[in-house]
Amino acid sequence: MRYIIVGIVIGGVIGVMLGTNIIAPRLDQSTKQLNTEASQTSLEKKPKDVPITETSNLDLTRAKPGRPKIVWRMASAYSGDLPQLGSLAKRASQNIWKISNGEIEIKFFGPGALVPSSEMFAAVASGAIDAAYSSPGSWADKEPALQLFSGVPFGPSSGEYLAWVYFDGGQELLNEIYNPHGIQSVLCGMIASEASGWFRHSYTTPEDLMGLKMHASGLGSKVLNKLGVKTLTLQDEDIFLALDNGEIDGAEFSMPAIDLKLGFYHLAGHYYFPGWHQPSSFFELLINKDSWDALTITGQAQIKAVCGDNIRYGLAEGEALQYDALKELTAKGVTIKRWPVAILSALEDAWREVAIEQSSMDTKFKEVWRSLSDFRKEYAVWDELARQ
Repeated sequence: MRYIIVGIVIGGVIGVMLGTNIIAPRLDQSTKQLNTEASQTSLEKKPKDVPITETSNLDLTRAKPGRPKIVWRMASAYSGDLPQLGSLAKRASQNIWKISNGEIEIKFFGPGALVPSSEMFAAVASGAIDAAYSSPGSWADKEPALQLFSGVPFGPSSGEYLAWVYFDGGQELLNEIYNPHGIQSVLCGMIASEASGWFRHSYTTPEDLMGLKMHASGLGSKVLNKLGVKTLTLQDEDIFLALDNGEIDGAEFSMPAIDLKLGFYHLAGHYYFPGWHQPSSFFELLINKDSWDALTITGQAQIKAVCGDNIRYGLAEGEALQYDALKELTAKGVTIKRWPVAILSALEDAWREVAIEQSSMDTKFKEVWRSLSDFRKEYAVWDELARQ
């Protein structure tokens, strides 16, 4: 009997040791493997494009336990169904949620849903909203130099623009402008050249433009003013009506795929190129500076990565969409035209005057313009050699 008891005791000890040191770890490993496989299966079944709307309720169960969720409200200056301008804003909000594994959610709100588009700068600065998606040129009344980050008349192509921003001080200058206002700007979209605009009539000489009334904005409108064009800056939804009732003779908005969506061809049949006023255009994600600084390094890197990818996607998509749009516009009876050399030359001369005037009125504009101009002079050597 004594040997039986000893055997039972020894057997129990060995069993505990086996369970603790060998079986339990394997069970734990198997459990982790099952959980990982289940998580991967869940990810595979997740729709590729999760719609982000004002009322969306994203599944954040994949967020890591013990780490806080970050939920921001983002006001967009562009409707979500507007090609490129609005779709890039929605794409950024979707992909930030994806790349953060559900830990950062930026909810998309269309124009006016949170605050009027004209008030987004102040709303982000004050923390009334966490973020906004727009063009830097929208805030010319607050910081004129921001127009140089939106689109520059007769300015750089997309590649040259990106080189200046990321490798020759452009981003640092952008931070110097925004940070004192309590805002962090992350460039988060880019489109290539726009069209020059829609007009009721055709034009041959610079004198033909005298007295023309049209919708135009930004630095381009100041250039047109030099040639005797009266420009009005209208809300997007008012441009069509102004053309319809004869308040304006023409309007510039964006590129063919976007202009087609807005139906300008119904009212003005002459479509002019090139888009001298904006050869390429940046868009940005404005973030309240305190909210930005509160993010982890990883969170900031995730947002920058998504926005960098948004720039890549926007450029590629923009180039891919225009041919079909132009075909459709031509089929609808639109006359596609290029500006005569004499008019383009007059516009470029007028731009030089505007750049000098703006630099004399605002020191930050002068600093940014000098930085961009100096870079372009050096880049011109490479540009000439590389151009085919």
